[in-house]
Amino acid sequence: MHILLTGGTGLIGRRLCRHWRDQGHQLTVLSRKPAEVPRLCGAGIRGVGHLDEVGDQPVDAVINLAGAPIADRPWTRKRKRLLWDSRITLTERLITWLERRQQKPAVLISGSAVGWYGDGGERDLDENSPPVSEDFASRLCIAWEETAQRAETLGIRVVLLRTGLVLSADGGMVQRLLPPFKLGLGGPIGSGRQWMPWVHIDDQIAVIDFLLNHEEAQGPYNACAPAPVRNRDFAKTLGSILQRPAFMPMPAFALRLLMGELSILLLGGQRARPSRLMDAGYTFRFTDLHAALKDVTGRH
Repeated sequence: MHILLTGGTGLIGRRLCRHWRDQGHQLTVLSRKPAEVPRLCGAGIRGVGHLDEVGDQPVDAVINLAGAPIADRPWTRKRKRLLWDSRITLTERLITWLERRQQKPAVLISGSAVGWYGDGGERDLDENSPPVSEDFASRLCIAWEETAQRAETLGIRVVLLRTGLVLSADGGMVQRLLPPFKLGLGGPIGSGRQWMPWVHIDDQIAVIDFLLNHEEAQGPYNACAPAPVRNRDFAKTLGSILQRPAFMPMPAFALRLLMGELSILLLGGQRARPSRLMDAGYTFRFTDLHAALKDVTGRH
């Protein structure tokens, strides 16, 4: 199978490339630095700087994960434009490219996030739930999904991947939390009551592979473990694994002062559950947060 990836040099994309390369698939990665792709993603994986460089070679599947990190810095007007362009504008270019191609891929798996729902409070959220509140992250995900769904008019099966917090030893939120937690300076954010849907990187990769090969899979899927946790429990669990106290809270007012509108993303949450994935027959490897964090921190 020839698979084209956008965002292939990111945390999830790199693991996908190694996973599918080992299965014998042919991989092409769209990247701003195509010469770096073999080093980052694996030998034999082709990097292209523009979609037209793919040429007339048949593409069986497209995995669209491109997007600038959403929580790395405050949402200034310039940052919002970058977040929008790196997701929606790129996906629009992808759809235009697909429209021009005589040969169409069978499936497009396009990134999204549980932030699609907005701050869900105490509500149980599955894929049939509407957005609960509207903030920038929610509007971004809604527009991202709507743009990707245009591929359905081309006869392409479209899967929308609403990902939670990805736990990985190779990067992401957990690795950013480790330094303060190891110093005993970790703790809950705000009240700590907000829900955190999470997923181990191994399950994230397996979920995408499952949806790629499950020909009936279409529409949105929550890519998160069946048991979301509250932020305070997440902090307590990480602290216990590192054998450090985790009672230093980040006050909500300080977070709002430091991060502005971005603080909504950290002070809110989603009690999201992967109903459609489980109904389709996917079995999670990691369903317990303690076991998942022990694995990614190497504290076996």
